[in-house]
Amino acid sequence: METPNQNIKPVTTKINEKGNIEIGGCDLVDVAKKHGTPLYIYCEKTIREMAKAYKDAFSSYKKTHFMFASKAFMTKAIVQILSCEGFGFDTVSGGEMYTVKSVLGDLKTCLLNGNNKSEEELNMAIDNNIRLISVDNFLELAMLNRIAKSKNKTVDILLRITPGIECHTHKYIQTGHLDSKFGFDLTQLDEAIESIVEDYKNLNLKGLHAHIGSQIFETKVYYDEVKIMLGEFKRIYDKFGIKLTEMNLGGGLGINYTINDRAPSVYEIAKQIIDSIDKYTEEYNLEKPTICIEPGRSIVGTAGVTLYKVGTSKTIPISNKKYVAVDGGMADNPRPSLYQAVYEAEVVNKRDKNKKEKITIAGRYCESGDILINDVELPELNSNDLLCIYDTGAYGYSMSSNYNRTLKPAVVLLNNGSAKEIVKRQTYNQLVENDMLL
Repeated sequence: METPNQNIKPVTTKINEKGNIEIGGCDLVDVAKKHGTPLYIYCEKTIREMAKAYKDAFSSYKKTHFMFASKAFMTKAIVQILSCEGFGFDTVSGGEMYTVKSVLGDLKTCLLNGNNKSEEELNMAIDNNIRLISVDNFLELAMLNRIAKSKNKTVDILLRITPGIECHTHKYIQTGHLDSKFGFDLTQLDEAIESIVEDYKNLNLKGLHAHIGSQIFETKVYYDEVKIMLGEFKRIYDKFGIKLTEMNLGGGLGINYTINDRAPSVYEIAKQIIDSIDKYTEEYNLEKPTICIEPGRSIVGTAGVTLYKVGTSKTIPISNKKYVAVDGGMADNPRPSLYQAVYEAEVVNKRDKNKKEKITIAGRYCESGDILINDVELPELNSNDLLCIYDTGAYGYSMSSNYNRTLKPAVVLLNNGSAKEIVKRQTYNQLVENDMLL
């Protein structure tokens, strides 16, 4: 069964009678006129359909907990939408926790993750009744126990491990292989557990956490991940007598960025996970654990697009290569520069034009590497035309910056013909408000 992460466009995308692209019942030309460009746009229906697909795909496994990987896209509105769909939140910073708290009042549906948490963040998590903390290293174990003891509290924890699984994805977004900055190596796990049992009485070990990577297309890696983790559950029970009850499998399901991508559906990974649990809980004589799934990109990636206004163009005489510049670029989407990410684009207001040319879409920033898409065929572009780049819903807004002292774009949510601004466009006053004169 197909799920929205296998589309390139939001599920409500169509061409209206004017020949313009429409998403969520809204003409993108009208949206750009009202809210300006560059502009992040999200289709609410796509987000909700993807969240529902996760719940349906895992419906046969009753002990499943879903947490949105906040790093993909975190705003108050996304907390409202996904909490309504029954999701909690995987957070990695004080800012992400604060955003959830500002909407829900506490952190009872959240996990705090990360390889270098501060004392301030750990205090915030404990004070706001966080559901779980995923501990990443020995220093953090000691620090967390000290903080919990000072508050006369016991904190439920997971130990994050690196299971030794390498996914065929960009090396910067592989996280489960042995040479990783994240988590305990399996050879360190016993020492961590011994310290909990013998010294850290304010920590309650509930289970293990592993995240094997991002933009994953291989479904079997989830089967292998479960096998390794349940093997550790059995070994830990046999050696320490500790019955672990929670297995956090991370997220990482990929999306289709281009017509050549072949992302699996949520149903495919759910089958691998559930089949593996069935096999290895029986083989190891274990009770079935509560599992946690942490999707991020697959929830919001396809739902989001970015609108740009076309500016100048330049043709290189010796190669005949044509550059067309837009009013954004690497400050609002650094992924092409950082990961060599590839996207599909369409002209919002020229769908009926047959004449096409091969161009390279360049950003406006003072870097030669500020290229959004290389060698794409589009209708001939003129200044002030609108360009829509698909699948920018994950990590565009999250990784945006003020490079070259430009302003961060607004974010607009489209649904049923309504375009609601959920993040205001930054102003020049906001840009300089924290600057100090000598």
